[in-house]
Amino acid sequence: MSPVELAPPAASDLLATIGNTPMVELPRLAPRAGVRLFAKLEGANPTGSVKDRVALAMVRDALASGALAPGQTILEPSSGNTGISLAMVGARTGNPVRIVMPDNTTPERAQLLRLYGAEIVPSPGAEGSNGAIRVAQELAAADPNLFMPFQYGNEANPRAHFEGTGPEVLAQVPELDCFVAGLGTGGTLTGVGRYLRAARPGARTIAAEPLPGELVQGLRSLDDGFVPPVLDAAVLDDRRLVSARDAIVGTRALLAEEGILAGLSSGAVLHVALRVAAETDDDLAIVLLLPDGGWKYLSTDLWTGDLDRLANDFESAVLW
Repeated sequence: MSPVELAPPAASDLLATIGNTPMVELPRLAPRAGVRLFAKLEGANPTGSVKDRVALAMVRDALASGALAPGQTILEPSSGNTGISLAMVGARTGNPVRIVMPDNTTPERAQLLRLYGAEIVPSPGAEGSNGAIRVAQELAAADPNLFMPFQYGNEANPRAHFEGTGPEVLAQVPELDCFVAGLGTGGTLTGVGRYLRAARPGARTIAAEPLPGELVQGLRSLDDGFVPPVLDAAVLDDRRLVSARDAIVGTRALLAEEGILAGLSSGAVLHVALRVAAETDDDLAIVLLLPDGGWKYLSTDLWTGDLDRLANDFESAVLW
C-alpha cells in the first residue's frame, strides 16, 4: 500500500479535524515489565489542546438550540486553552469571543487569543481560575446580550468526551485497565468515565488533582472551594493528589524519555499513572490523557529552571 493510500481524506474544514487524536505507547517510562503506558496526545488538535473538543461541542449545541444567535458575543472564563479553542471556533461560526483570563498566564496564550480575534478581560492572577469565573459571572449579569457557555456547568462538555474521547481511547487500547486524566472542569473524567463504565466494566477512572493551594496550570483542587457542576464524582474510582514539583518532574520526564513536549498538567497525569502502577504487581494497561502540548509554555523556564524555585513560586507570572 502506498503512502498516498494510507493518508486520510481531506477534511471539509478545520473544525472537522478536531478529535481522533493519536495514541502512543511510552515504553521508556513504563516502570516494569507487565505495565504498558499509553498517552492520548490531545495536543494534536487544531489549537493544541483537548479543549477544542469542548469548545466545538458547546458552540454547536448552543447554535442548534438557539441559546446562541448568529453574531452574538461569546463570553467565557478560561486559564487559556478553552478560551483559545472558543476563539478559533467562534471565528469559524461568526461569533465574537471575549475571554476572562488570569493576568499571570503565559504570554503565548494571550498572543494566540488576540491572533484569533478574541478580546481579553484580565482577572486577578492571584485568584486563579476561580477569580476568572467570578469576573465573567459579573460581566454576564451586567450584559444579558452576552452568551456564556460556562464549560464548568455545560453538559456539552462531558458529552463531547462520552461521544468522542471515550470511544477513541477504547478503540486504540482495547485492553485498557486504567484511565488517568487531570481534574480541571471534570468534563474529560466524567465523559470518558461514563463511557468506560458502560463499555469496559472494571476499568478504573482516576483523577490527578493538585494539592490544595498549589497551582498546576489547567487543574484544580476541589478543596479550594469550587466543585464544577459537570463533574460526576461517582464515575471516579480514585482521586490522587499531586504537587507542583511532581508535575514539573513528570513534564520533564515526558520530554527527556519519550520526546513528548507537553504542558504541566500532563506531568501531573504521568506522576499519578506511575503511582498507580507501583501499587500492584498485576499487568496493567494505563491510558494517560495528555491535554495539551508544551509550546504554550516555551516562554517559561519549565524544562530548564531550578526545580525547587519553580515548585515553590506558585504566584510567579513568569511560570503561570
